[in-house]
Amino acid sequence: MEILVLVKRVPATDSQIKIAADGKSYDAQGVEFVLNPYDEFAVEEALKTKEARGGTVTVMTLGTSAAQKDLRTCLAMGADKAILLTCEDHPDSAAVASVLAEKSKELAPDLIFCGKQAVDDDAGQVGPRVATLLGFACATDVNSLEIGDDTFAATRDIEGGRETIEGKLPAVITCQKGLNEPRYPNLKGIMAAKKKPLDEAAATPPDNKVEVVALEPPAERPAPSILGEGAAAVTTLIDKLQNEAKVL
Repeated sequence: MEILVLVKRVPATDSQIKIAADGKSYDAQGVEFVLNPYDEFAVEEALKTKEARGGTVTVMTLGTSAAQKDLRTCLAMGADKAILLTCEDHPDSAAVASVLAEKSKELAPDLIFCGKQAVDDDAGQVGPRVATLLGFACATDVNSLEIGDDTFAATRDIEGGRETIEGKLPAVITCQKGLNEPRYPNLKGIMAAKKKPLDEAAATPPDNKVEVVALEPPAERPAPSILGEGAAAVTTLIDKLQNEAKVL
């Protein structure tokens, strides 16, 4: 079984983000970049599938040459090979999906895994767009998965319950927290990753369909106020919860 994992290099969630001088992007100076956390579940699920059903696991990303570090992390976890499609621009979700889908056609995978979203833009579009461009089945936000010879059964949380869907391979599966527990690269894996193939090729994404026109930090939280002490504050508190917060 040929398994492909689409990953992305993103700022660590505990980074202190500052807006760049252009007002449309963030200043990368001093920001730590890591493998997108949701993509870790995708890599792990790909490795588990390979261990159960055989085959090879390829990881692929679109980004700058710095993304080699994150691809090597995937290789150290156990992936067999990696592909870096280099691009210095900032393509939108449609452009990213176009490039990844085009390369995926060459690789002809039976199964594609990716995170349900990237934590930098939270768009959650690339997986479903790639599936659409390839004509693959797609299951999103999956937290339980069974793979058969040419079928899959996936479960995901929906409003008020859980939904189980079945489909035929090939398919794109976007992975949610709870699907598995990603393994840590061990020393043996780290050393082996240095010898595994990492192919690099320039990519030319199509023009963006969406443009970021402004980026602003969230509004500062208002200073807390003391409503009173003891039972004397209860009436005031209830009034504010009802009329200001509107949670009662």
